[in-house]
Amino acid sequence: MKYLHGLNDAQQRAVLAKDGPVSVLAGAGSGKTRVLTTRIYHLIREGVPANRILAVTFTNKAAREMRQRVRGMLQDRSIERDQEGLGEIPFIATFHGLGRELLESYGKVIGIPRFFSVYDRDDSEKVVAAALKALDVEAKELSPRTVLGRISREKGNGVRVQEFAEKYARGGFGNRIVGLAWERYEKKLREEKALDFDDLIALPVRMLEEHENVRMLAQDRWRYIHIDEYQDTNALQGRLANILSAKHRNLFVVGDIDQTIYTWRGATIENLLAFDKDYPDAKTIVLEQNYRSTKNVVDAANAVIEKNKNRKKKYATTDKAAGEPIRVHVARSAEDEARWIALKIRQLLREGHKPEDIAVLFRTNFQSRALEEGLLRAGVPYRILGTRFFARKEVKDALAWMRLALDPSRETDKLRAAASPPRGIGRVTLGKLVAGERVMLRAGEKAKVEAFESIIEELARAAIVLLPSEFVKLVVEKSGMRRVLFDEGSTEDRERFENVEELASVAVRHDHVPGKEGIAAFLAEAALASDQDEMDHPSKDSGQGKEKKGVTLMTVHAAKGLEFDTVFVSGMEEGLFPHQGMDEKERDAEEERRLFYVAMTRAKERLILTLALVRKIYGSDYLSEPSSFLADIDPSLLVFDEGEEIITA
Repeated sequence: MKYLHGLNDAQQRAVLAKDGPVSVLAGAGSGKTRVLTTRIYHLIREGVPANRILAVTFTNKAAREMRQRVRGMLQDRSIERDQEGLGEIPFIATFHGLGRELLESYGKVIGIPRFFSVYDRDDSEKVVAAALKALDVEAKELSPRTVLGRISREKGNGVRVQEFAEKYARGGFGNRIVGLAWERYEKKLREEKALDFDDLIALPVRMLEEHENVRMLAQDRWRYIHIDEYQDTNALQGRLANILSAKHRNLFVVGDIDQTIYTWRGATIENLLAFDKDYPDAKTIVLEQNYRSTKNVVDAANAVIEKNKNRKKKYATTDKAAGEPIRVHVARSAEDEARWIALKIRQLLREGHKPEDIAVLFRTNFQSRALEEGLLRAGVPYRILGTRFFARKEVKDALAWMRLALDPSRETDKLRAAASPPRGIGRVTLGKLVAGERVMLRAGEKAKVEAFESIIEELARAAIVLLPSEFVKLVVEKSGMRRVLFDEGSTEDRERFENVEELASVAVRHDHVPGKEGIAAFLAEAALASDQDEMDHPSKDSGQGKEKKGVTLMTVHAAKGLEFDTVFVSGMEEGLFPHQGMDEKERDAEEERRLFYVAMTRAKERLILTLALVRKIYGSDYLSEPSSFLADIDPSLLVFDEGEEIITA
């Protein structure tokens, strides 16, 4: 079979393991995406209908890439030989995309409307903040983000608001307030006909467990199920995978315990650790060949991760050359560290390296300030995964208009759209509408409201027939955003308008489904976008406007699943990386080590570790010691700068 050419023995075994439960332990850079896509293609070649295959990934970006790869294989005549392209591709989505599909298909049995809205994290945090304010709780006592995080973890464990509220009705202040805020939060979601991220997993699980007829339909719909990054699933996601695969038992999971870095977000390493206990007849296949990194990087990463005890044994190998030694640079201060990194990058750019092939990783967000300033001063173009594209004000304004066209009753969107662009409708006026007091409106207020509602009605009619990308353009025109931001706007406004225009480019992905179905799918993608999805969108460079190409700055967590020719890992200081905020439990300490392992294995050709002798934290200077992780690496793999290296400007 030609499509198996180039796969090593372990990869081929994984591809050909057709029936029954299979776990693939895939090390960093071991080609797991190729294995997944080739296996899906193999199943189709073996006669499994594409619509009976499901694949779940963790980011929209990864799902899109997998769909493109599978589609490319199905249409490649050199693989198909004399056959015509096989055409249809399986359902490939994130867990949240899968949950949305289940609720849209079967959610009527639990009262979920066909076109529901999805709150993103910003929406949810605002509602929780309002709930806390109503409870007379100040942010310094209990922040909205903290409360939302607790609600999210509880939902991820399958806990319902009633259960939590009853359990802690007489508990401590924090838990009691979380319960009360959660009740208000759920009430608001119901009023807005909206769900949040966690509902997209919790509600499908509840629906499948409580409604046998729906469960049977879903189990027969997808007979072969693939789960990528299985080590990052939480308890509820694990339950969803087990429910869907219970009848046919064709569950194929891929994961790497050594890359479990999201336990603070509810992920449980136990799903992968206990897979062979849950499925005693499961095949286990280990992918140890690293195709990404040089031998020096692979050997150093092995040395670091082998110190962890809570893992399944795996030792990465590579056929690549040793490559450059891992460089360690010691700077006097965080500012000097940032300056050295920036000048080193400029040197690499002069040597012909592309900025998009370089990444600077940091453990905590506060480190980005000095790094950005260093790159700005050196004139190095960069992009930082910080403010998400879909979280920008002008983008959220346009999305609010679109959601209103599908459901004019959403109070939150109505408040936002009425003020963006401004049209003389204040919150007091809207408050009268929401309260059903239209008769209380003055003549001038009534005229403005009727004009606003007329636009929404026109958009609602258009949403029935237009392609999603065409609908975005109509929204921009009819709402007045083009006039305010582009025709009459400043230079800064025009740059913001470019972000609104970019929405149409994103919406094109859903143009194969015209009308409300496609628009709803686009809105769901916007709500469920992750940090890595931002790499598909323009970002600001060093003050020169829109720039798609540049050095990437991001946290190590955000770098998961990515790779770069050159990787800088900054802040290699004890207390910073590993982070001193971690508890002294073995599991937490091991997660910091896994996080460093992830950082190291992003590098293909060149890994550079930097640290500062003095770092200012919360306004005070602290003397630093080198990270204990550095001592785990064989000194023969490292080269330390001697003294202060001078890089000419």
